[in-house]
Amino acid sequence: MTRLDGRVERGNRTRKLVLRRTVDIASVEGLEALSVGRLATELELSKSGVFALFGSKQELQLATVREAGRIFTERVIRPAAEVRTGVGRVWRLCELWLEYSRGRVFPGGCFFYGVIAEFDARSGPVHDAVVRAQREWTALVERTIDEARTGGELRPDTDVPQLAFELVALMETANAVSVLHDEETAYRRARVGIASRLRGAAADGVPVPQVD
Repeated sequence: MTRLDGRVERGNRTRKLVLRRTVDIASVEGLEALSVGRLATELELSKSGVFALFGSKQELQLATVREAGRIFTERVIRPAAEVRTGVGRVWRLCELWLEYSRGRVFPGGCFFYGVIAEFDARSGPVHDAVVRAQREWTALVERTIDEARTGGELRPDTDVPQLAFELVALMETANAVSVLHDEETAYRRARVGIASRLRGAAADGVPVPQVD
């Protein structure tokens, strides 16, 4: 049993090592750039050992999407949930997303922005996993905005899906422009735009963060 437990633990460590590398590769080159041979060479592992962990390229891609989601949750979703519901949480969620992109948690910027473009017109399990991640993110933004509206911090007539769409568009544009040009000005522009939209939707007397 001890020998088996040790083997399982080594396998888990190797899997974490591999996935840490795959999310970085995929964020820059796409999920199709992943291969057992490349990972084995770069990480100095056996091809058979890497293959045994995943079983197929598709499962490797799916595991990479799940790992990226786990990291995203830790860096953006959980910290935002610590802020009380309202405009403050909406703002914090957007700021954390922009920092996640600006700080290059993944070297290619937002992991999901890249792989959505790669798989948007395809079909199959990987496409479905990417779609699910995108829908869950959009639903979270909408839910956070709706909580602020229900709590009286946004005007009752606020169009929640429209506001969510606009905030996500500002964040994703900042990510795309920054990655393309290797500069950070776009993040400030996004923050100014987000603050402006929240200020326009906020109920009377509700403070909205100012952007310096």
